[in-house]
Amino acid sequence: MISRKRLSSAWFPTTVLCAVLLLPGTAARAQQAPFAGMAGVWAGNGTITLEDGSSERIRCRATYAVSREGEGLNQSLVCASDSYKFDLRSNVAASNGALSGTWSEVSRNVGGNLEGRASAGHFNVVVSAPAFTATVSLTTRGNKQTVSITSQSQIKNATISLSRS
Repeated sequence: MISRKRLSSAWFPTTVLCAVLLLPGTAARAQQAPFAGMAGVWAGNGTITLEDGSSERIRCRATYAVSREGEGLNQSLVCASDSYKFDLRSNVAASNGALSGTWSEVSRNVGGNLEGRASAGHFNVVVSAPAFTATVSLTTRGNKQTVSITSQSQIKNATISLSRS
């Protein structure tokens, strides 16, 4: 079991990014309007790997509201494991393949910025906060999404698989 104390606030920006950038199922749509077809509820699970090499399963549920044009996304993500829970919110905008926005972890009152690129259903993003940076790679195929996160914090890696409910 992972103690709440061991989980630094650095984990929360990376998780936000996972949820924020879950994109629609087709590459053609992703190029025209990255968030088109994204609205609704997505759920799934994954694994986090800690600095000491131990790992734990995580369960997540995301709710997305997409702008009419498919260029803006408001997101809520709640994730939990056996030892902790967090509530993330984000606002993201897309413009010519570039992604930018803000995130916050509601219960811990922390937040920051995100920036990245979208291309043909694959997304590479950097999420940041004071003294923290993480990279996220996301691939969407149909109603399935795979997210890989790497950081230099107490949580070294995370992989999450989500499906549209």
